[in-house]
Amino acid sequence: MAKAMKIAIVDDEQDMRQSISQWLALSGYDTETYSTADEALKQIGSDFPGIVVSDIRMPGMDGMAFLKRLMSQDSALPVIMITGHGDVPMAVEAMRVGAFDFLEKPFSPDKMNELAKRATQRRRLALDARVLRRDLSDGSQIMQKLIGASPAMERLREDILDLGQADGHVLIDGETGTGKTLAAHALHAVGTRASKPFILISCAAHTGEDLARRLFDGDPDAGLMPLVEQARGGTLCLEDVEALPPVLQARLLTFINDQGSPAETRIVAVSNLQEQGKTSEDVLRPDLYYRLAAMKITLPPLRQRGEDILLLFTRLSEQFADEYGCDAPAVSAQEAAQLLQAPWPGNVRQLINVAERAVLQNRRGTGTIASLLMSDDESQQPVMTTEGKPLKEYVEAFERMLIDNTMRRHRGSISAVMDELCLPRRTLNEKMAKYGLQRADYL
Repeated sequence: MAKAMKIAIVDDEQDMRQSISQWLALSGYDTETYSTADEALKQIGSDFPGIVVSDIRMPGMDGMAFLKRLMSQDSALPVIMITGHGDVPMAVEAMRVGAFDFLEKPFSPDKMNELAKRATQRRRLALDARVLRRDLSDGSQIMQKLIGASPAMERLREDILDLGQADGHVLIDGETGTGKTLAAHALHAVGTRASKPFILISCAAHTGEDLARRLFDGDPDAGLMPLVEQARGGTLCLEDVEALPPVLQARLLTFINDQGSPAETRIVAVSNLQEQGKTSEDVLRPDLYYRLAAMKITLPPLRQRGEDILLLFTRLSEQFADEYGCDAPAVSAQEAAQLLQAPWPGNVRQLINVAERAVLQNRRGTGTIASLLMSDDESQQPVMTTEGKPLKEYVEAFERMLIDNTMRRHRGSISAVMDELCLPRRTLNEKMAKYGLQRADYL
């Protein structure tokens, strides 16, 4: 379960600080209050796990100076500025410097909550991207992140390893929750640019004007370089590339053409249109699309990955069980079949949610996996898919998962596994060979 994001509230008026803190705390946020910008700067670092709400007029360091200091240490930190009547021009200047948005006094708690929700969502995405980038700084980590033994995942890993060595721009598409951003990080990490910058921006998270400033124009007064310059020699990843306005599509195409070949800066475009029945080809100008799609990777949906579903569920359940200090849920043959047959419209992201809730249910001693699948907000479809599979496939998938789990629990002790599963040595050896399980992997 994702931890509550922090919100640092900076205002020299005690009543205002307390009011905002109370409003946001009621919405589940972890609030911290500061009476001066200097006090807040002692606690807010470049990886601050949340956002900042600051008054624009304060004694000592005012809101504008505070904002510039925050942007200089972390330009991805969302800062919401609070302005008084007549301060709108100053608020517009704050937006130019890098503020997320501003609220003019008096404002409603609902408006504050709405802005906080959007800002924290953006912050969580930015911090997750940093964790991925750090985890994948060594290209060998890709095998640990892109889990799965299905043919679809084998092909994906091969494609990433192959295209990672190339210089051409890449388009990544696939359904929501399949891991497209992870694939983009992996492409960079296994390639010749791994030691160079990896810069990511979501085109859907900014207005056209803000996106133009961040991508191409920068802000010399605030010491902010445009992202195309920050990514020089490395990779510029454009999430939600379909949200790029036409005028910026033209500027991106000019940037690509001016680089020549091979490109100094590689563009990796991530598209999220597939589930809407469209493709990036439908919304991007043709000349830009064909430059970006010179190399293309499509992430496989979870429902097409077979027993990877059970493998992922098991790994995720163990991770959450460790986090919550309890046992992972035991999966019955019927529940294994239900996991394999579920349509998974939210893909791996949905599976993560189901695994976490299964662990929490198991800790309380209530509920079933089937009930989670049927009640999951992302899964309003029937639990069973329309793609029937032979009973033999379900049985084999469950059998492999059971042996794998038991070997893990007993750290590769063959005798302990034989006793628990009531299997003779020869039968266990045959089944492990059949499913590609090796004792050395569990020691």
